[in-house]
Amino acid sequence: MQVKQQINGISIRFCILMFSLLLCSAVSARQLDDVSLPDNVTLPGSDVNLQLNGMGYRTKFIFNIYVGALYTEKKVSSRDAVQALTGPKRIVMHMVYDEVSQKKMANAWNEGFEENNSTAALSKLRSRLDTFIRYFPDLKEGDVVLLDYDPASGTRVTINGSEKGVIQGADFYAALLDVWLGEEPADDDLKEAMLGGSD
Repeated sequence: MQVKQQINGISIRFCILMFSLLLCSAVSARQLDDVSLPDNVTLPGSDVNLQLNGMGYRTKFIFNIYVGALYTEKKVSSRDAVQALTGPKRIVMHMVYDEVSQKKMANAWNEGFEENNSTAALSKLRSRLDTFIRYFPDLKEGDVVLLDYDPASGTRVTINGSEKGVIQGADFYAALLDVWLGEEPADDDLKEAMLGGSD
């Protein structure tokens, strides 16, 4: 009888422990189908805590291409509020589609910059945009792209943990943000989600 009580006591404690772990996981991460992203991150070389402002799918026709997420110093709900934040930021692209070719990625970047910038502004960004585009290979399901803004250095591109390079200038990251948050965003639903609209 005593052994049975001990076994029952261990089982109850085990269940409580597992429930606590599951609860902690739910509190510290956000889930979108098979993609889980942390609620908070700190960029390399920074001590600023960034919060997950919002996340959602980038879709093309009926297909989900990637999960996009925006991290900021504080929660904001508009494009202008994001652009007004001068500290570190992060955009995450977690690929969920089988494969997106380098050529299609290049076309998407060019289109996003062209539709959200004047001819004069695009001219100032062009050489840096061309360098940025060259960082991207074919992207496959499960690949993770981090686009980090560090005010001291610029836009750092990291793909699957490998740093590809840094693009200088706050103006470049502002234009990059507008690919998702500008007047002609890549995906209206993703824009809303990144701005916390799905919370």
